[in-house]
Amino acid sequence: MTKAEPLRTIPALYRILWRVSDPGRISLPEPLEYLPLRAGPFRLAMGLKDLRLDDWIEIDRHYPEQLALKRRLFDERREEVFAALPGSETASREVLDLLIEHLCCRFPDWFERRDRTLTNRITAETWATDASPLHPLELASRLVQEDLCLMQRRQDRYVLSAACVCFPSRWTLAEKMGRPLRGIHEPVPGYELTLATPADRFFEVITPDRPAWRLNWTIHEQPDLFQPTAPVPPLEILTPENAGERLWFRVERQTLRRLPASGDILFTIRTYVSRVAEVARDAKTAAQLAESLGHWPEEVVGYKGGRWLDAALNWLRAQAQKKQDANAEQGPSV
Repeated sequence: MTKAEPLRTIPALYRILWRVSDPGRISLPEPLEYLPLRAGPFRLAMGLKDLRLDDWIEIDRHYPEQLALKRRLFDERREEVFAALPGSETASREVLDLLIEHLCCRFPDWFERRDRTLTNRITAETWATDASPLHPLELASRLVQEDLCLMQRRQDRYVLSAACVCFPSRWTLAEKMGRPLRGIHEPVPGYELTLATPADRFFEVITPDRPAWRLNWTIHEQPDLFQPTAPVPPLEILTPENAGERLWFRVERQTLRRLPASGDILFTIRTYVSRVAEVARDAKTAAQLAESLGHWPEEVVGYKGGRWLDAALNWLRAQAQKKQDANAEQGPSV
């Protein structure tokens, strides 16, 4: 059981009483498992699905540790994880209000709003929601495991106008702020040719009552949630024998929701990280993951930093064969 941190005083500026709660006091669910693998050749696609508003935010047993990490990042590297352009305050406040309403309705055992204060029973925090000196989007980010990105229409296009991104996957917030969709995704191979027009069109037609979600995935050499740049591990330690234990399957669950009052769009990113060995624990999944990776074009491998690709493919194929042989030896179940 994780030992609770002692109660400590935060400067009055934050208007908060804070200590990290003992996760053992509140039972939180296990993380959901997402495996967005598609058979066949590689294809860049939006892959959007309708989102039930009840499922907008996901909370699991990693909530205390991930919010503690967010607090450290805000304290120590705030300029790297938070940015807001002038004119984003009203829409950011709308995000905060919608999020508080959702959390209190969807998770009433964990969140409670009374008058002008919000109590988070998981972390034992109490926030003055109407008088906080924090930017509204930062306060919103301190309530959930998701990263939050606000897209606002400026002239004839949507641009990233405010964001709290504590768990980036090989990109920095500074290089994306103020840029439109095409500029944000400029490094993505094939985006301009395949997705730029459909994505721009979707931002025009999405309605407040029809939010959407999608999944994105990659493989990293390290499990760190905060990865603005690629680490430089000693590649000689990565082999076809140990790749499953030393590589990490990283999934982003992304949602898009048009804000009803401002008409702006909130983009959320929830990140899940698991060892490749945990994901590919059966023959079918190991084979599917190997097939998907094997179809990556060269430019995608380069974009994903796929120096690990050969070792991963060899491990996955060996794992699939090993599990298949074991199943054959056991024979059919009675």
